Amino acid sequence: MSLDVIEPKANVVKHLENCSTEQMLALIKDAEQPLVFKGLCVNWPLVKAGLESSDSAMKYLAQFYQGMPVTAYYLAPEHRGRVFYNDTLDGFNYQAGKLDLRQIFTQLTAQQAASIYMGSTDINQCLPGLGDDNSFNLAPLSPLTNIWLGNQTRIAAHFDFPHNLACNVVGRRTFTLFPPEQISNLYIGPMEFAPGGQDISLVDMDNPDFERFPKFAKAMEAAQVAALEPGDVLFIPSMWWHHVRGMDDFNVLITHWWRDTPGYLGRPNNALLHAMLSLRSLPKAQRQAWKALFDHYIFDHEDGDLEHIPSAAQGMLTTPLDEINARKLRADLTNKLKR
Repeated sequence: MSLDVIEPKANVVKHLENCSTEQMLALIKDAEQPLVFKGLCVNWPLVKAGLESSDSAMKYLAQFYQGMPVTAYYLAPEHRGRVFYNDTLDGFNYQAGKLDLRQIFTQLTAQQAASIYMGSTDINQCLPGLGDDNSFNLAPLSPLTNIWLGNQTRIAAHFDFPHNLACNVVGRRTFTLFPPEQISNLYIGPMEFAPGGQDISLVDMDNPDFERFPKFAKAMEAAQVAALEPGDVLFIPSMWWHHVRGMDDFNVLITHWWRDTPGYLGRPNNALLHAMLSLRSLPKAQRQAWKALFDHYIFDHEDGDLEHIPSAAQGMLTTPLDEINARKLRADLTNKLKR
């Protein structure tokens, strides 16, 4: 059984055909919009196995499995595959636990009406050797390569800080993507408590309640849709919101995540949390004053802004920030947060 859903009206993500891996890397280097590379991984062994049958794909995956328990999610049939909160937003609508991957395959093969989903799992830990012939060699980018699998599931719109090269290897999968600036139209839920730990949109993409979420209509005007067949690859730029729908009885996705800056610079969401603590509750006039400082030092700075300060005296204003100054800044911030 396949789930065919009529997509809401939206722009289609730009598709590129007959690209080599080298051409793909050149195109995504400075890309600020999603891109679909048609059939770029269609010759991977896992894709070929999946095109034969779901059973062939499961057997192919099983040969790499070493027995490490994986986190699986079970959703009752009435949720129609939507991984989400419970009705009061103080819990979730699924059961989660550690299972043997072969148990997940058994449940998926049973073709029950319930939804089963294995979220982001490190491919090298869970299925060592699978990535040798079923991932891209992105060595200069040092990506984190993960695998996702399940049946007909719907993952609410969320964003990731890293860039993502998502390879649709088994089944059909549909992404609906929103630019970062659409956050105010997506009605984001609680920040500290969300399925998968990542902030999500509360809007049901299959049945949006425009009375409760009227601004979502504007988000849909800016949305882009990517309907992926087996072997298609989707590039998702950093911070783009994306809703993901697995369309078939068995779907597998392999993702490559990487960032543009070194790890010693830390995670930007930590800065957001600190701003929540120290800025969000200030009077509006003071918030606007701090906004001007952030615009000047963080968001709108350009080369040449600091020519009035000798290079040796720029310290934390050095751009890009080197590791020595980053460590000094981190130590100073850590000490101040203890007060």
